[in-house]
Order: sequence, then C-alpha cells, then structure tokens
Amino acid sequence: MLSQHTIDIIKSTVPVLKEHGRTITTRFYQLMFTNHPELLNIFNHANQKQGRQQTALANSVYAAAANIENLEAILPVVKQIAHKHRSLGIKPEHYPIVGKNLLAAIKDVLGDAATDEIINAWAEAYGVIADVFINLEEELYREAEQLPGGWRDFRNFVVDRKVKESDVITSFYLKPQDGGLIPPFQPGQYISVKLDIPGETYTHIRQYSLSDSPGKDYYRISVKREDAVDGKPAGIVSTYLHDHIKEGDVLPISAPAGDFVLDTSKETPVVLLSGGVGLTPMISMLNTLVERQPQRRVHFIHAARNSRVHAMKEHVAALADKHEALTFHAAYSEPTEEDRAERRFDKEGFIDLPWLQSILPDNNADFYFCGPVPFMKNVYQALKDWGVPEERIHFEFFGPKGSLSE
Repeated sequence: MLSQHTIDIIKSTVPVLKEHGRTITTRFYQLMFTNHPELLNIFNHANQKQGRQQTALANSVYAAAANIENLEAILPVVKQIAHKHRSLGIKPEHYPIVGKNLLAAIKDVLGDAATDEIINAWAEAYGVIADVFINLEEELYREAEQLPGGWRDFRNFVVDRKVKESDVITSFYLKPQDGGLIPPFQPGQYISVKLDIPGETYTHIRQYSLSDSPGKDYYRISVKREDAVDGKPAGIVSTYLHDHIKEGDVLPISAPAGDFVLDTSKETPVVLLSGGVGLTPMISMLNTLVERQPQRRVHFIHAARNSRVHAMKEHVAALADKHEALTFHAAYSEPTEEDRAERRFDKEGFIDLPWLQSILPDNNADFYFCGPVPFMKNVYQALKDWGVPEERIHFEFFGPKGSLSE
C-alpha cells in the first residue's frame, strides 16, 4: 500500500505529466532501447516511428498518476494492455527495466524539478502499478495455457491455405504444426504472429484479428498489405506475409487474446461497422452471430474506397441473402465507374449520422466498430450525437490505444 504522502506527491505531478508526458515517454523509449536493444524483438517499430506507442504510454502513465489512490478505476484500460502484453510475451523481468528507464526519462526531461522526493515516490508507485500488471498478465497466461489445446507463449502453426480476398487483403488459414487441438476464442480477439525476416536485425511481432468464427480446426487472419504511401514506409511484416509466406510455411503465433469481444449472452440487435481492414473482427462476429444466434437482428455496414479493396463482400452478401435477420450496406468513398454502373454500393462518401438513421430502424442496438482512426472518430461522434449510451458502444484500435473524443 502506498502512504498518503506518496499519493499526494504523485497526484501533484499530474499537471506536469499532462504537459510533458509525450516528451517523457519519447525519451523513455530512446533510453530503454539504447540500454536494452533486445527489447526491439518485442516492440512494434512502426508504432515507435509514428509516435503512437509514445502517446499511448503517456496517456497510460497520466491515467495511473491521476488514479493512483484508486487503480480500480483504470482496470479496464489495464486489462486491455495486459491482453496485448500477454500476446506479445511480456514477462515479469521486463518490468524493472521499464521502471528504471522511465524514472531516468522523468529525471532527464524535468531536470531539477524532479527532486529526489518525487523520483522516490514515483519509484514506489511504479512498483505498485507494475505488480498490478504482472499479476493480471500471469492470470491471462494461465488462462490461455489451461484451455483445451491451450499454450503459454508461442506455438508453431502451418499455413494451410492462403486466399486473396481483395487487391490488398489476403487471408491465411493456420493449423497447429503438432496436429493438436486449438482452443476456442471469443469473436473479436486477435493473435500475435512472430517473424524472423531475412535482412532484419530484430524479430517482428504483429497482432492480427481472427477473421472467422471460433470452433473450427484452424485460425484465420486476413492481412492488409501496407504499401508505401505519402512518405509512410511499407509495412515490413504485411508485405513479407503477402510476398513470401506460402502454403506449408510455419508461423509462430500466440494464443488468442483481447477484450474487444462480442457479447453473445444478449439478444439485442447488433450493428457491426467497419472501415477497410477493420472488417476482420467484424467478420468473426458476424459469422458467429449467424451460426449461433441466427434470429438475432444484425446490421453489417462496411466502408471502403471501392469494390477492388472491399474484401469478403460476396461472403457477407450471401449471408444476408440467406438470413432474414441480417442486412448489409456498403459505403464507397472512391467508387469506380463499374461500381457506379453496377450499383455495387449503397452510399457514395463516408458513413455519417443521417445515413445511419436512414438505414437503421433506431439506435436501440449494441454498436461494434473497428477501422482507421479517422473512421472510428467519425463513427463514435455520430453515435454520441444520436444518443447511443456509452455502454452500448464498443470499439477496438489496431495498434496502441488512442482516443476517439479528442
């Protein structure tokens, strides 16, 4: 337990963290990777370069400081991060390394303002916060290991099939190399894929949503090829998967993780909204709903540039034809002439509130959505403007957690 004196010191630093948090976390990663380059085998280098990881960590540190006397208040955020840590293979021995370099970064950035009293208080507080993460992550490791067919760290899977879904998205069907069972998962969860790519100094780990319903003898991921665009470099892992991984190749993957999951205990209508490759967890949820709750009302709404990059359209359309309880709508921001001529979409442009209100009977549903951050901010704002309660709004970021209310 932290003393009241320590809590008071931590709380007094909250305004400083809000102002300098991003600078502190940027310095933290510089120090940590300089002192422990082996951790580059775990962390996503692209998120580092784009600054997303630094921002996510700054927000987490700020939240922990602001709620230091009641860490229960941020347990949902802690749990979400713990799922990602378990999926990546973060271990208890990593936490002292993080703590040492975080304190050094605070000292570097704040200079004389970071007195010994402040640094000591933060060291004590970090120990408490780290214990929360370590205990929760150990619980998640045990849960993953104890499921039928479960495992703890990484397990080798064979690419059983590789299927092109659109110009930019390819699906990989993965079966365990040892021929054993694989545990069920919850629709919306993801796995981590670990790759040693020729010419790359470090191992790369990426998390991909499972894109089919649970209960099969395979896991499926559907990966968007991230080519270089507008000065942003090509995705090292996605292009390697598309260009070099063949049927029969072996990929180490972690057990399914994540807390963005479909609630199958409810009977309320469901609205699944996706943008681009954000459709992958939505397809998992959709397939599960039509298999297990075929009478439950479902509205599937997808946004894409055009039909060339719209993956799995025929699959969803076929399900909608077969199931009366399912409706399907598509919005294309840059439709081709063929798209227009053949009326392959329902709305030209972006998803907005007036259109949602025109295709949905009301806002009495559970809304799940995933996609690029601008898409998610747009959808989130539309739902808030429509008066959808927060508890019926569910979303997932690809990559480090961000904010939709900025």
